[in-house]
Amino acid sequence: MGFEVCLVVNAMVLKLLVGRFVKITEDNMAFWFLFILLLGLATYLMVQHSVAQITRTPVWLLWLVLMAPALLLSGWTLVYGPKQPPPPALILWSIFVSTVLYWTLFQWGRRSPRDTQAQTQPQATESRPTIQPIAEPIVRPIEPTEETQLRNCFPWSVYYVQNIEYRPQAVICRGQLRTKASNAYQQIKTNIEAQFGDRFLLIFQEGLNDKPFFVLVPNTQAAKERNNTTPRREQERLTRPGLALLLLAATLVTTTLVGVEIAGVSLPPLWEVGSLFKVLSNPDVLFKGLPYALGLMTILGIHELGHYLTAKFYKIRSTLPYFIPIPFFLGTFGAFIQMRSPIPNRKALFDISIAGPIAGFVVTVPLLIWGLAHSDVVSITEKTRLLNPDALNPKYSILLAVLSKLALGSQLTAKSALDLHPVAVAGFLGLIVTALNLMPVGQLDGGHIVHAMFGQRTAMVIGQIARVLLLLLALVREEFLVWAIILLFMPLIDEPALNDVTELDNQRDVWGLLAMALLIVIILPLPQAIANFLQI
Repeated sequence: MGFEVCLVVNAMVLKLLVGRFVKITEDNMAFWFLFILLLGLATYLMVQHSVAQITRTPVWLLWLVLMAPALLLSGWTLVYGPKQPPPPALILWSIFVSTVLYWTLFQWGRRSPRDTQAQTQPQATESRPTIQPIAEPIVRPIEPTEETQLRNCFPWSVYYVQNIEYRPQAVICRGQLRTKASNAYQQIKTNIEAQFGDRFLLIFQEGLNDKPFFVLVPNTQAAKERNNTTPRREQERLTRPGLALLLLAATLVTTTLVGVEIAGVSLPPLWEVGSLFKVLSNPDVLFKGLPYALGLMTILGIHELGHYLTAKFYKIRSTLPYFIPIPFFLGTFGAFIQMRSPIPNRKALFDISIAGPIAGFVVTVPLLIWGLAHSDVVSITEKTRLLNPDALNPKYSILLAVLSKLALGSQLTAKSALDLHPVAVAGFLGLIVTALNLMPVGQLDGGHIVHAMFGQRTAMVIGQIARVLLLLLALVREEFLVWAIILLFMPLIDEPALNDVTELDNQRDVWGLLAMALLIVIILPLPQAIANFLQI
């Protein structure tokens, strides 16, 4: 969790500094420093909440390291003024050094699980000495007298147990698999439930020696329900529809304001007294921002609904999709759902992971084609960039070039760039979101997909190769540098499913390969041979 906080904060700063979406001028300097203040407060709360209990390194020191790039830019602006931007190398090196230093300090002070437990338990006793806490119920481990019952759950013709390891929060059973993995897991799971009820969750994982092993971990959720925690109330707190609707409305406002600027309408500084009210009370201005806002939110919402509905199909407890509103950049940092119960098998992991990108892509394509058909064709200039919606070279992406030719026909030539319509901007961002999520690294959707297809160990190798290839691509295409840096520090390990051994069927393997092919045609530039064929 600690390193994820570092990635989130540095990604936010890096997008703002290098992405050129926010330009510091004399008019918006006050807004910039207000943003730095809010970012600093949010960062401190994130660090305190996420890592204070698992590292001895002072929270203020970790916070200072994370905020170093933003504070460096603020100091540069105060000294040299807003008209002289800092060197890009200074920004990139500050991000890199900040990330490495944060990780080093975090690991240097990291507590052992025993220390963490010893630290948290006295605090609970001192604060409420007469009340038995039920937030984290204690689940009784396997007792010596129960080992015979445990061994009897593993028939020798299904899984021959050779060794049982007792850990503080798990029991590991190693042995020899003698039948199909799916049959073994289901039969042993039934036996465990018959002997021990719902005390344990049974996990089936791949071993380093190619021998799968079973792990019994305490079923804390079942223990909470036994301690008078009503499942219905818990489900209501989990979904929180009021919060989801509030974030949806706030994101609609922020993306509409950004959409107004994308449509070419200049807005007054929103921090001035009454200016935000004037903008929101002007329906003509807001209407110009709705195409972008509705297009982008539809893509992001359908993407998360794909995950959510598939999780519900597999009876996995999950939150509603939550949007993240911001009043600058794209108007939002996206949307997310959280799954609060384990994934049963690799089949469910695959289906849930691929459902989001596919659903989002299905909506993205028609919106992008319509937006491209209503975009203006301009000449290629020095300002033509991948992330410049006023002069976008469609040949930076194979898929974008094909869709642009399909939408514009003979208007698009070899010397053409695109001044994107707001809906096309939303569609293009939908392609970027799809590609980012399909990267086969760690806990991204693509990382889940290759994990489900090939297993955890092979997925880690694929993720490492993908990170190196994207870093090499960033040397040629600077627009991928931010992306490559984020993935370079993203953990490769993915959380396993309960049955993480049973392989997928051929049909799902084909869909997984098609998803990786989709990633390739989005991020790779158009080859010259195809460009000649399309006459662009």
